[in-house]
Amino acid sequence: MNSKRISLIIVFTALTIVLSLSPIKIPAPYAPFLIYQVWEVPIVTVSILFGFSLGLVVALLNMLILLVVYPGVLPTGPIYNLLAVVSMLLGIYLGKNLTNNLTSIKNETISIAISTSLGTILRVAIMTIVNWSLLPYPPPIGFGIPADVVIGLLPVIGFFNATITLYTVPLGAALVKAIKTRVTNI
Repeated sequence: MNSKRISLIIVFTALTIVLSLSPIKIPAPYAPFLIYQVWEVPIVTVSILFGFSLGLVVALLNMLILLVVYPGVLPTGPIYNLLAVVSMLLGIYLGKNLTNNLTSIKNETISIAISTSLGTILRVAIMTIVNWSLLPYPPPIGFGIPADVVIGLLPVIGFFNATITLYTVPLGAALVKAIKTRVTNI
């Protein structure tokens, strides 16, 4: 791994951790136990700018650091976050590849829309399965929520995951555009 990649990983991981630990947290009005934050934006930015693998490394480091420093309410919470972020990054990756391979689609806005859509679909689908299967377990794996209650919560949690993707991917893409206009050797 070259020094440029190591530097990018360090910078984007540090930014992600600072935003993760930031007091800027907005409880979802429809489910206050779900919290909106912007810590995923740097992960999306590095992934769009430098590739899926770099985004994955930053997401993994974020998870490891949070497991040690501040796991949140559930000790395995950072693992849930990692699964959500990686599923979204996979959708972004597939969207970028799809639009790059289709010669008729060269519009950046359409590319971001497709990436956002695929990121949303994959994140909601994968996290629905994860939440359905793990939330009924007692801590530290889940919250010990009865299975029938989990089934009722899945649409709410799915909506939450969808809305996170709907602002995270466009914000990450906007940062990529801003970076590219200011830094010439990227």
